[in-house]
Amino acid sequence: MNAGKNDVLSEKLISAAREHELPDLVLKNGNILSVFTGEIIRADVAVSNGYIVGIGNYNGRVEKVIAGKYVVPGFINAHLHVESSMVTPQVYAMEELKQGTTTIITDPHEIANVGGIGAIADILKAARESVINYYVMLPSCVPATPFEHSGSEMDADDLSMLKNDPNVLGLGEMMNVVGVIEKDPQVLKKLCSFNDMVIDGHAPGISGKELNAYVCAGIGTDHESTTYEEAVEKLRCGLAVLVREGSASKNLEDIISGVVKNGTDTTRLAFCTDDKHLADIRREGTIRYNIEKSIKLGLPAVRAYQMATINAARIYGLRSIGAIACGYKADMVVLDDLESVSVCDVYKDGVNVKDIPESVPTAYTRGIKESVRPPRSVNIAPLGDDAFVIPQQKEYSVIGLVKNQILTRHLRMTHEEVMSGIKDGSVRKIAVIERHHATGCMACAYITGYGLKHGAVGTTVAHDSHNVIVLGDNDSDMLKAVSELERINGGYTIVADGEVKGDLPLEHGGLMSMKTADEFIPELDKVIRLAYEMGVDKDIDPFITLSFTALPVIPQLRITDCGLFDVDKFAFVR
Repeated sequence: MNAGKNDVLSEKLISAAREHELPDLVLKNGNILSVFTGEIIRADVAVSNGYIVGIGNYNGRVEKVIAGKYVVPGFINAHLHVESSMVTPQVYAMEELKQGTTTIITDPHEIANVGGIGAIADILKAARESVINYYVMLPSCVPATPFEHSGSEMDADDLSMLKNDPNVLGLGEMMNVVGVIEKDPQVLKKLCSFNDMVIDGHAPGISGKELNAYVCAGIGTDHESTTYEEAVEKLRCGLAVLVREGSASKNLEDIISGVVKNGTDTTRLAFCTDDKHLADIRREGTIRYNIEKSIKLGLPAVRAYQMATINAARIYGLRSIGAIACGYKADMVVLDDLESVSVCDVYKDGVNVKDIPESVPTAYTRGIKESVRPPRSVNIAPLGDDAFVIPQQKEYSVIGLVKNQILTRHLRMTHEEVMSGIKDGSVRKIAVIERHHATGCMACAYITGYGLKHGAVGTTVAHDSHNVIVLGDNDSDMLKAVSELERINGGYTIVADGEVKGDLPLEHGGLMSMKTADEFIPELDKVIRLAYEMGVDKDIDPFITLSFTALPVIPQLRITDCGLFDVDKFAFVR
């Protein structure tokens, strides 16, 4: 998938490899990890024109002695959504880079659901200008299902217009599992359009013959395994498994513990984050954190680094990244210690990240500052005082949140149980309101496991169609939260007793802030801390967990602007 080197560049690299010309940079006396042999080699690393040209004994124009330190390949985040960090691609890339990630493989389906093909074109512009290797998987499901209203729709012809962009690796996660196995013509057309490229999967809980059928359609990866047993079945079926550890979905411990216990081959395993807040990224890192946690669970360090580098590169056909070896990009991480993954320096194309300015404006950031796409991204039909009234029933379907997961349970509760839960704080109302075209579509239901004591929490980050989600213990505060989200043109808000307690504006599509990381992270931390102070359960992320309650492709019970949706039955609850 990588562009080949031209004749002039090849000649320069050959000359530097033989020291007929001095390499630009030499890291002296390092402990170099070979992901191909599993060895630690004591040698120099020579770099010229952004590529590694030699491992051995070298002199260079610039020499840096790193005796005792380790040199490993730049990390690869194999599946993520930049929009979930809630900052622009440029800001996100710098945070990843500081933590050792030099390559990201991102699916921009969040912003695509708001802004369509124009928004993806903007993202591809950002990819070309990025300080890291910024690869894109084109969104396969905009919207994710026909059971909700999104801001845009994209078909196979729309996607095909973009597939030849050099930063495009393939088709993003195919969430419409039913459409695949039931041979929906439009779904199959998308898959066939990308049968010469990588196709990402999204198959939570799918097994047996249904999984076989799903993989036969050309799906190559999956990041939705929550247990070791699920991951192994998918590996046996031929899928590459991307082990996820994000802000809300924490699957790494279950999977890696099983790998260690059973001695499972890790060749077809890689790491990803999927969705992770910027504050969590700064505090922990992304792939750096996954490596460290895996080693603590007993995975041999070399295997953990292979998962973070060469495995991901091979899965996605990236031939010149993922290794400290001749002809590979000089994307390198220098570590004080291999097992604690303590990052000392990061090099991108042979340049120390510390020498890369963070504030250089790109065409992407200039463009969205001048004209946010779309100009007004929160357009809600007027809501009456009775908007959140739920008709009395003998029994209700209730969304049950699961700690540290984005899975939910489909609970059945009597009217008396619901009323008792509302009184003791265990049950709250949740609503999803269409916000792109002011259609007036909305649905309201009950939810348990969130933990809010009083007031309302609202967000326009609502996977994947990104309508408004509001949760609360009283209708008036819920109405105020919706009104506030419309006022700030999207983001997060917390309301109590008719007063706005905290906001986090996300002015770009209701998903991303235009602020720098240093400006944004304190504001994000503040609103999350406020949510916990108002009683939200500490074992869930107040906003990411909420955002996934609207995604009707992950079991068991979800809510969209069209109603309560039973994912197992793939039908609305009647």
